[in-house]
Amino acid sequence: MRLGTCRALRPLFRPLSIRRQYAVQAPGTPTLEIFDRRTKYLQKERAASDVEASRRVDYLRDEVASRLCERLLDIKRHLPHVLDFGANACNIAKILTQPPPDVSRDPEATGSPQASVVPEQAPLATRISRITAADASPSMLHRDEELPFNSDPNMTITREALQDEETLPYPPETFDAVLSSLSLHWINDLPSVLRQINRCLKPDAPLLAAMFGGDSLFELRTSLQLADLDRRGGVSTHTSPLADVRDIGSLLQGAGFKLLTVDVDDIVVDYPNSFALMQDLQAMGESNAVLLRDKGPIQKDVLLANDSIYKQLHGNEDGSVPATFRMIYLIGWKEGSGQEKPLPRGSGQVNMKDILGGGDFGPG
Repeated sequence: MRLGTCRALRPLFRPLSIRRQYAVQAPGTPTLEIFDRRTKYLQKERAASDVEASRRVDYLRDEVASRLCERLLDIKRHLPHVLDFGANACNIAKILTQPPPDVSRDPEATGSPQASVVPEQAPLATRISRITAADASPSMLHRDEELPFNSDPNMTITREALQDEETLPYPPETFDAVLSSLSLHWINDLPSVLRQINRCLKPDAPLLAAMFGGDSLFELRTSLQLADLDRRGGVSTHTSPLADVRDIGSLLQGAGFKLLTVDVDDIVVDYPNSFALMQDLQAMGESNAVLLRDKGPIQKDVLLANDSIYKQLHGNEDGSVPATFRMIYLIGWKEGSGQEKPLPRGSGQVNMKDILGGGDFGPG
């Protein structure tokens, strides 16, 4: 309220003016913050500080990087400059310098004595001149820079520490391909990051990525929820939400990618108990980083109940417990001239009914 000054001992009141103000959404795409990026940064830095323990749990990242790089075998072209987005400890670069797996060279796999004389293929690094490995954790990114794979004569490895993995600092049409292994599942605004990746790709260049899917670690999720209900009477957020495979195609299409391929693969790893599983996840830097998580460690009675429930519901006969990592592999191509395109709708010349057999659908 504003009051006028007194004049001639007579108060002068001015009309009260009230303006209502409302909160409005800022221009641009709304961003939902699910993960605490600062917490994730500290988790990866802490994990990389123990080099030996961090390398010991690279079995999952190396396996997924190997399966992702196998998909490069179908791309018959030279790639002068490739981006490894969310490179972790440069697992993809390490795999690229190794000969690709070829089961045809194993006589037991093919049953042919001629299989053993098939020449070994050259490493995929011979197809790539330079790879830029980018990650937000400098300690994780530089953890293995002294290992021999960094000296491969065919491929130059450049490491770049990102200030924020959700903002790519690269100009348009910079890279001939973008690879990403086990990093996209920590992105808050995945549609925006996919659009940025599309922008920094050259025309007719591919994105190949692998990320954890929605059913990953379902054994641990269910057992922790039941343990929470039993010991605390409620459920807390101990594991991170993950993208569903049914949404990935729409996200890629919305980001402008063409010729999409999305497939799913399960990797099952056996652990002595649930404590060993959670210890390995921590050593990987893959601990929970949800903003609304309970701060502090999980209570001891919940952990003990979780281990018992885990073994009862999912345990193996030998006493170990399985952990399922559901991997989503995605491939999308930036639109370019001369790129194959689907035929117009209704232009088909062959009736599928004639090929598959059967008659018309009708009541009955």
